[in-house]
Amino acid sequence: MALEICVKAAAGATDVLGDCPFCQRVLLTLEEKKVPYKLLLVNLSDKPQWFLEISPEGKVPVVKFDDKWVADSDVIVGILEDKYPQPSLKTPPEFASVGLKIFGAFVTFLKSKDANDGAEQALVNELKALDEHLKGHGPFIAGDKITAVDLALGPKLYHLQIALGHFKKWSVPESLTYVHSYMKAVFSRDSFLKTQAAKEHVIAGWAPKVDA
Repeated sequence: MALEICVKAAAGATDVLGDCPFCQRVLLTLEEKKVPYKLLLVNLSDKPQWFLEISPEGKVPVVKFDDKWVADSDVIVGILEDKYPQPSLKTPPEFASVGLKIFGAFVTFLKSKDANDGAEQALVNELKALDEHLKGHGPFIAGDKITAVDLALGPKLYHLQIALGHFKKWSVPESLTYVHSYMKAVFSRDSFLKTQAAKEHVIAGWAPKVDA
């Protein structure tokens, strides 16, 4: 029995997977655990009534477990780990918060209109901390095996790479070799290639936030 999952449809292409890193995180978990699922693509700029009935806040992802719709990627991933324990994607607690501040720093820098406001340096500092961690523990955050923390961070780094490259002509410093290797390792996985949004949809998704 395939699990039903509501995810974001691409802007202007409602039959194509959209650019939500939180949706991709859940899809990656399903793929890595080989859990069959059925995609329900939702146009978030014109939310259908059936979707608002199962997700009153209008948020994705939402997954149906035992006739009950569950929102929030943290909660969903936790349930998937309990229901489908093999292969385990549990992250050791001491590594669970690695890279946690990168996404916020990326969004702040992306929206920044002032080159001297420290937003770029704040992001670089977070990426440097990740690089140091990977140097000692890599290739993945918890060692040789991919875990939940990588499936959460990978999509965010994918968005960072595309959006900052497009809107800021910026890329992760070459000196952060462990981060570059990490991104390559995560982005090249079959599960990632199957669940990633196309580059143009990621750009379209961030455009309104950059212009705001």
